Amino acid sequence: MRHLVRRVTAAAIAAAIALAPAAAAAQAKRGIGLIRDAEAEKLVRDYARPILQAAGLGGANIQIKIVNDGSFNAFVADQRHIFINAGTLIDTRTPNELIGVIAHETGHLAGNHLVRLREEIIRTQILSAIAMIGGVAASAAGGSGQGAVASVLGGQQIGTRSILAYARSEETTADRAAITYLDKTGQSGKGMLDTFERLADQQLFASAYGDPYMMSHPLAADRIAALQEVAQASKNYGRTDDPALQLRHDLVRAKFIAFTGSAQQTQRAYPDADGSLPAAYARAVLTFRYGDPKSAVAATEALIKADPKNPFFQELKGQILLETGTPKLAIEPLKKAVAMAPKEGLIRVMLGHAMVASEDERLLKEAVKELTKGIGDDPDQPIGYRQLAIAYARLGDNAMADLATAQGSFASGDVKAAKQYAERARANLKTGSPAWLRADDIVTYKNPIR
Repeated sequence: MRHLVRRVTAAAIAAAIALAPAAAAAQAKRGIGLIRDAEAEKLVRDYARPILQAAGLGGANIQIKIVNDGSFNAFVADQRHIFINAGTLIDTRTPNELIGVIAHETGHLAGNHLVRLREEIIRTQILSAIAMIGGVAASAAGGSGQGAVASVLGGQQIGTRSILAYARSEETTADRAAITYLDKTGQSGKGMLDTFERLADQQLFASAYGDPYMMSHPLAADRIAALQEVAQASKNYGRTDDPALQLRHDLVRAKFIAFTGSAQQTQRAYPDADGSLPAAYARAVLTFRYGDPKSAVAATEALIKADPKNPFFQELKGQILLETGTPKLAIEPLKKAVAMAPKEGLIRVMLGHAMVASEDERLLKEAVKELTKGIGDDPDQPIGYRQLAIAYARLGDNAMADLATAQGSFASGDVKAAKQYAERARANLKTGSPAWLRADDIVTYKNPIR
């Protein structure tokens, strides 16, 4: 599990979650911290695939990103990404509950709600401006200054309420679409209802003191009332999750609780009396974070013995060895993990990283091969480009080292640095070669006009 920070524009956040522009700008300035984890990402991809196909988005290359935030939330910020908080993975008890969340966000994408919400924001801003201008004009014609101020504030409040009302209607539409997608894929809507029931319990106190017209989402109790009859009428309502899928879900929850929570939180969730595999997984991660490396490796070896075909247990063992100063020992378990999960670019990049960090010059060419393949399968890995640059530099290929550095800077969003390194790489690469073309693409890149 690795952490990254990405920037999402203030406009995108505002349109996605109907925040005031100032709040959206503040969130964008902080950046959105992402968690990269091969096991969790594979799980949510497997959850999303049939839902996206049912929505007619199977070929749209929708990516799901996990946000490093412990609260329960999910949102879309453009037409290509669904963002799910780590807290949502932790709080959903079954695959069906998390699939319901994904189905809801897919409803927003399929309904083109983000574009429509932006259009509504523009329309409402115009109407609010007209209301404010009218109030000021009335004051100038003989009304009081206080009346003008009231008109301005009233126009702003009407605009805000209008946008939020529109957002609530889109949430309701996405809920209904989600139930349709679940039914089309032979899955139950019960997970959605269970999630809303938990949210309703949390909102019970807050709603007594809040204005329902100043909320971006309908109250959970209202959402239950709107969906319950339709969901329960489906022939799929009584279906339960496959036990193997439930175990995968439980393992990811255990990993996230142990990696993102405190030792006390993890111990409360998985007391010593819990002899399950997810509990053992959580304790292995906890030992890695707070204990000694030798005990952590022993804990992962016990996991591997319990399930030798699980690539993510091998990955965890390799990660522990790599990050505790024994990268050469990390190579063997990471090779096993790659053999079992050859399409997981994150694991392959970690293998290449271990080879570079081993300082064994004989492994550098193999490291370049693994890093190049890993980045090719999953380009959003700045650390992969950094390790590739180190490997090329140690092999004496400075032009390719500069290109890898440029690509890593570009992946991190540092376009200025990327262009500088790409120019240097392009000057020393064979004109027209694939590497030269990649460098040229970065040099000639122009930021999109917003």
